Amino acid sequence: MTTSTGREAIIESGVESRVLREGYGPGAWHGPDFKGALADVSSAVAFWRPAAGRHNIAEIALHHAYTTRAVRTQITGQPSAPFVIAGQDWFNLSNEQQLAWSDIRTTLEAEQQRLIEVIAAVKAGRMCSPLSDSDRFGLVLGITCHAVYHAGQVQLIKRLHAA
Repeated sequence: MTTSTGREAIIESGVESRVLREGYGPGAWHGPDFKGALADVSSAVAFWRPAAGRHNIAEIALHHAYTTRAVRTQITGQPSAPFVIAGQDWFNLSNEQQLAWSDIRTTLEAEQQRLIEVIAAVKAGRMCSPLSDSDRFGLVLGITCHAVYHAGQVQLIKRLHAA
């Protein structure tokens, strides 16, 4: 009989999708999750830059979408289709000329949903992942922490904009 470590037990119980929801949404107990933090952001606020050399909310949201896509790619071991905008990781977005705020939000939501679907497919045995359960869970936990971190940034930028 083998016993599981705490981390392995979490993986076996299938809470990966719950962990994802804690960071992105809906339903974090700790305050606004990333989706909640973005819920009341207008286009004007999304592209407002708090200071020279600082990221705006639109850039943060698109960066998280890109990072979520990268996690999904690692979990599946398959290359992803081209991203919604050319570039990698961080994108300089000063206004909606390159990409509308509504398109950024749609991209973020779609990438999150794709990741949730991949996790569910792997857990159900409909898809194989080249990663171990532990490595996969580490990525899920990492992208969740990433979402929570950026939710805090968004909340701060909204407060700075209102001041």
